[in-house]
Amino acid sequence: MHLPVWHRMSMRHLWLVATVLAGLAGAGQQKPAAEEQSSVIQVDVDVVNLFCSVRDRKGAFLGTLAKEDFTVTEDGKPQQVRYFTRETDLPLTIGLLVDVSKSQERLIEVERRAAGQFFSQVLRPKDMAFLISFGVEAELLQDYTNSPRLLQKALEDLRLNAAVGGLHPGPVPNRGLQRGTILYDAVYLAAQEKLRREVGRKVLVLITDGVDVGSRIKLEEAVEAAQKSDVIIYSIYYVDVRGYGYFGVSDSALKKMSEETGGRLFHVDRRNDLERVFAEIQQEMRSQYAIGYSSLNPAKDGSFRRVEIRTNRKDVKVQARRGYYAVKPER
Repeated sequence: MHLPVWHRMSMRHLWLVATVLAGLAGAGQQKPAAEEQSSVIQVDVDVVNLFCSVRDRKGAFLGTLAKEDFTVTEDGKPQQVRYFTRETDLPLTIGLLVDVSKSQERLIEVERRAAGQFFSQVLRPKDMAFLISFGVEAELLQDYTNSPRLLQKALEDLRLNAAVGGLHPGPVPNRGLQRGTILYDAVYLAAQEKLRREVGRKVLVLITDGVDVGSRIKLEEAVEAAQKSDVIIYSIYYVDVRGYGYFGVSDSALKKMSEETGGRLFHVDRRNDLERVFAEIQQEMRSQYAIGYSSLNPAKDGSFRRVEIRTNRKDVKVQARRGYYAVKPER
C-alpha cells in the first residue's frame, strides 16, 4: 500500500531539523579559514541567495563573468553583492515530478527510460534526489537518495493513476470529472513539504502536459510555495496529441511556474526528444552563478520583493527568479 506524500515525511523532517541545528551549532564553534570563506555561500538569515544562468544570443552558456559584471536591484533599488561564485559543485537537491494521468499513459515508458538516464548522469556525491508521480493523487515513489539504482527501481513503479467514472472519462476536463490531474497540488507538496528546509540549490523538474484538473491548490499558491522554498522549476511540456484530438492544451501554467522561479520551459517535439531536454537541464544546472546580497530593506513583513539581475553586457540573457518573500526565518 502506498501512502500519500504528506504521510511519509515526518521522520525526514525531524532528521532535517536535527541536522540543521547541529550544523549551526558547529558553525558557531569553529570559524573557517579566510581562503575557504571566499568560495562558499554563507548561511545567513539576512542574505538573499540567488542562482542565475547567463546565455548569449545563440543560447550558449557563459561561465566566465565576474562579480563586477553583475548588478542586482530589489524593488528598483541597487543592492550590494556580498557573495559570488561560479562554482558548479554546490550541493543539488532534485525533485522529479512525473505526470501519470490518463493523458500521459502512452508516454510513461519513454519518461521512465529518459529519467533513469538523467539521474545516472546528473547526480554527484553531494547531491540528493526524490521521485513523485501524480495523477488523481500524488505519490512519493522514492524519498531522498543519492543512488541512481534506487531511483531507477522507483521509476519502474510509475503506473497510470487516473480517475474512474464521469460522463466521458479521459484526459479532457469536463463536468463529470471532479479530479483528474493534481499538478498544482503536487508542486506545492514537493516545494513545501520536501524542499522548504533543504539548503543549497533546489530544483523541481516537471514532466507533464500542463493540464490540472481538480487541484485544491491554485497555480499562484504553487508558485508562491516554490518561491518561499527557493526552488527553481524546470518544466518539460510533453503532450500525447492522440489523447486530446481537437481540444489541445496550453503550456501557459508551466511557463509561469518556470519563469517566476528562475527556471525554463522545454518542449518535447520532433526536434527535441526527452533525452535531449534532460541533457539541456543538466547542463544548465551546472552552469549557474550563485549571488548573495543583504537587502537594504531589513523588514521581515512577508511582502514580495521584486528582484532583477543584470550584466554589463547587452548581448546576453540572464535567467533568474523574479523575486522572493521577505518572511521571518523558522525557529
